[in-house]
Amino acid sequence: MLSQESLQQIDREIAKYPPGKRQSAAISALRIAQQEKGWLSKETIEYVADYIGIPPIAAWEVASFYGMYDLTHTGRHKITVCTNLPCALSGGVHAAEYLKKKLGIDFNETTPDGLFTLKEGECMGACGDAPVLLHNNHRMCSYMTTEKIDQMLAELEKQ
Repeated sequence: MLSQESLQQIDREIAKYPPGKRQSAAISALRIAQQEKGWLSKETIEYVADYIGIPPIAAWEVASFYGMYDLTHTGRHKITVCTNLPCALSGGVHAAEYLKKKLGIDFNETTPDGLFTLKEGECMGACGDAPVLLHNNHRMCSYMTTEKIDQMLAELEKQ
């Protein structure tokens, strides 16, 4: 279900914990699986749970609790906008509204071409850099003016 490369990455994560504590690698293992698959299906979550030796419900608890996991298909480029109070006061809500208008979608929606999904995110720990966007859970974009958003979208459309 997962590539050999992903399983090797999960094995490296498991090795970080003492014997008998494989369940501690659940967060990392699910992240690795999502990175390969693009999202976490029921089958993928259960596969990861079986691989690391935990009950499937334990993996579901992790996957459904943290906002970084996608339990449904997303666009190729998931853009998460921080709208918590510090970011909201520093342009996060404006950035979100601009993205909604520009992409023609609302939060938790994907553009018809499957390119972009827009998400509302919790604090990303970069309040001084607001407004902050997160691209595919890996690239943080700070001080996102409308001009910088346009530039980012143009770059992502080429990928």
